[in-house]
Amino acid sequence: MNDLFSLKNKVVIVTGGSGFFGTPISLALAEAGAQVIIASRNVQKCKDFASSIRAKGFLAEGMSLDLEEEDSIQAFVGEVTSQFGRIDVLVNNAVSREGFKNLEDVDRVSWEKAQRINSTGLVLITQSVIKVMLTQQSGNIINISSIQGAVGPNFPVYGSTGMTSPVNYTYDKWGMVGFTKWLANYYGRHNIRANCISPGGYGPGVDQMQGKEEFVANYKRLTPLGRFAGDDDIKGPVVFMASEASAFITGQNLLVDGGWTSW
Repeated sequence: MNDLFSLKNKVVIVTGGSGFFGTPISLALAEAGAQVIIASRNVQKCKDFASSIRAKGFLAEGMSLDLEEEDSIQAFVGEVTSQFGRIDVLVNNAVSREGFKNLEDVDRVSWEKAQRINSTGLVLITQSVIKVMLTQQSGNIINISSIQGAVGPNFPVYGSTGMTSPVNYTYDKWGMVGFTKWLANYYGRHNIRANCISPGGYGPGVDQMQGKEEFVANYKRLTPLGRFAGDDDIKGPVVFMASEASAFITGQNLLVDGGWTSW
């Protein structure tokens, strides 16, 4: 059983790997034995985080990746392949929140800027990595979506806090789930899997959000497990999806939401 969940000798890329979800995801994959490539535009942050992981005795490297730039994507994939010889898992975690607004407030410039990462960048990094996986005749794509890619936003949960669920996020995350199913169905014959992990409300310290107490109380009340997700709640699912323990699972959207979508 330990071998099924082990990621020893696996080369794993995590885009946005030093960010909000990226930090526990990258650490979990390293703890499971993978060689983790932590990538984003903030290369120094990635290198510093990778160094902290290595200090714990695990394998990690920080590299530069700008999902807005096709040349950066191609150079990055080339560097990973040259240095490590293969790519076993791609975790598409990076997201731009540029201009996230309600529909009536969206402007074309900020919408298109975000889409260069959340849509075009997602496709181009996956396309580039898939070429490597096709030569291997094996690979695994894990897309980090959201409950907003599984159900419609519950706007009343925000109450009078002024918070909202922006139209951009729902648009992006539903698209990511559909893209995942296309990848799974098209590349399955090449032993390449694709799945989504869709977390619900997440965030250490969320209980201390000033002025958001109404939202916090509403969210907990509407979640069967009665709480927000923490770091360990995303670590297990991502290791499962990256490992041979999920070898016969593809095209799925794993909801990690404390039951939020089960009502």
